[in-house]
Amino acid sequence: MTIQENIPLLTARPPAWLRPGRAPRLTPLHLAGIAVAALVALPVIYLVVRTFSGDSSAAELIFRTRTAEILFRSILLVAIVTAGSIAIAVPMAWLTLRTDLPLKRFWAVTSVLPLVIPSFIAGFVAVVALGPRGMLQGLLDTLFGVDRIPDMFGLPGASFVLILLTFPYVLIPVRASLRRMDPSMEEMARGLGRGSVRTFATITLPLLRPAIAAGGLLSALYTLSDFGAVSILRYETFTWAVFLQYESAFDRSIAAALSLVLVAVALGILAVDVATRGRGRYHRTTVGTVRPPRQVELGRWRWPAFGFAASVVGLSLAAPLAVLVFWAARGASRGEDVGIEWSTVLNSLQASGLAAVFTTLAAIPVAILAVRHRSLLTAAIDLVTHLGFALPGIAVALALVFFGINVFTPIYQTRTLLVVAYVVLFLPAAAGAIKASLMQVNPRIEEAARGLGKGPWQVTYRITFPLVLPGILAGAATVFLLTMKELPATLILGPIGFKTLSTQIWGFTTEAFFARAAVPALVLVIASGIPAAFLLLRDTSTSSASPANTETVTSDPGNLTG
Repeated sequence: MTIQENIPLLTARPPAWLRPGRAPRLTPLHLAGIAVAALVALPVIYLVVRTFSGDSSAAELIFRTRTAEILFRSILLVAIVTAGSIAIAVPMAWLTLRTDLPLKRFWAVTSVLPLVIPSFIAGFVAVVALGPRGMLQGLLDTLFGVDRIPDMFGLPGASFVLILLTFPYVLIPVRASLRRMDPSMEEMARGLGRGSVRTFATITLPLLRPAIAAGGLLSALYTLSDFGAVSILRYETFTWAVFLQYESAFDRSIAAALSLVLVAVALGILAVDVATRGRGRYHRTTVGTVRPPRQVELGRWRWPAFGFAASVVGLSLAAPLAVLVFWAARGASRGEDVGIEWSTVLNSLQASGLAAVFTTLAAIPVAILAVRHRSLLTAAIDLVTHLGFALPGIAVALALVFFGINVFTPIYQTRTLLVVAYVVLFLPAAAGAIKASLMQVNPRIEEAARGLGKGPWQVTYRITFPLVLPGILAGAATVFLLTMKELPATLILGPIGFKTLSTQIWGFTTEAFFARAAVPALVLVIASGIPAAFLLLRDTSTSSASPANTETVTSDPGNLTG
């Protein structure tokens, strides 16, 4: 085995599955993928019908100059947030899995919890803590006489908040891929005289490209669809414009037209992802047993790395929680009712658990088709299943209301339709993690099992499934965390009297009862953190080597620059 044969092949030539050829034979796996794609396509069909069946000015709105301005602002925000998320998540994943970073299990759990903080809460906390006349400005005024700090609103504030909220989208699949990566390739590079930094740049990073791309895609699509942070921080994007039209206009055709522009932008992002994915192999090509990776000793870089991890978790999780605790304590001291309705906690856990299970089940055939059965059909299925994540939750919810009233009447106003909405919205979060893990599994292992007489389902269940289990768990955990904080779909599609933590938080904040909103927000983080901690600590313990089998690599400054 050579290092070169395991490095992804980067080429401008289009992959074979994008070139004209014979149509693939439809298998049950293909039919399952088509059914999932058809489900996700329902909101897009609704938007097209709504746009072109209403006033003709709705379609003309797409080509106005003002629309182009909002488009540029949205794309700029997406680019900044995606780049920032990758810059934080990749080193964070490596530090918490491959090094002797102090408290790395603690950082591994707490670094994914920003996913459960609703963006409207994060935006409001940022304004209260860092905005003009906020908590930081008051402290600086008391200590140093500073009467004004830089304005938090606009692009800087929206980028800052969304980066801190979205970097876990990249962190989760990258961690799952690092667990599956064969460390012998990195060891061989070091044996040839390459230092840790050069090995990471030339071996580890290229092999992580599918996971980084999957996470970056989720970060980009989430930013494109976010409403809470951009509205509070006053940065106009397409989602904000869509929400304003839905709330203020009697004719929703204009909002549907703007939502279609979001679909077009999402298709552009997906096209870039497909074009840059290449034909690289991300699995080992020779036989052998994958050993646990050697732990890298950070040496003098240990405490700077600790400071980096603490800063990331402090800004993205500890600071918002501290502000929430301050609100809750102040409300309690003033005699306000800061109790919690435990039925909302149970509803949130049940809905999120069901969403995680069914979304992951729907994502498995999509991921297998995208990685193992590449064709124009499977590329189209993969593309369509990402569209729901780019749409505002209110657009998806109203589309399902339309189909629930006219087509799926038996499940209208039931939790079943709500779970369907969660599947449409969060399917890419599960599929991305599964695809990243599946790309690291050598298909020859599956071919060998079939050669020994095993059927396709036996191979999937006994060979493929155990190998991609870290990615499946990572995807399920991501969907669970996202569902816990989902607001628009829950408000519109939830059965009468059905309340979750997120809807309760929204109700209190819209009525300016911030102390009462702080307690369910804290419970939301805790309730989400317990299952997330269980999954992450389970993966960490199962992937860790025993002390007797663990080797170390010293990363002194000379070796780092080698």
